[in-house]
Amino acid sequence: MRARGLQSKSRIPLQKGRPQIPSIIQWAGINKPVTLGLTILLTCTVSAGLSVVLTTHQNRFAFNELQELKDHANQLETEWGQLLIEQSTFGVEGRIEQKAIEQLQMQLPELSEIVMVSRD
Repeated sequence: MRARGLQSKSRIPLQKGRPQIPSIIQWAGINKPVTLGLTILLTCTVSAGLSVVLTTHQNRFAFNELQELKDHANQLETEWGQLLIEQSTFGVEGRIEQKAIEQLQMQLPELSEIVMVSRD
């Protein structure tokens, strides 16, 4: 009698004295339309939540990368400005020497004309 009681509760028919193995849909209990709908709704909700988490993570990663690239661009701009100043400084020395020769008729002295002064 107990075997028949179990059979009626599980609703699995016996075939030739062996119990039939239930399918995964019967085991999970989603063979009813309401249960199937709730399972699909739950799956959609979980997948939407995971996609929000993934998108948020990707946005934060991209924002951090953007900030690093902006910092690097600022460093390059600073270095470029320093190089322009350095270039103009080197150009000034050549211009000073050229103007001294042309306008003031200055020239480098001979080695014999150079006098070294010492501090004693």
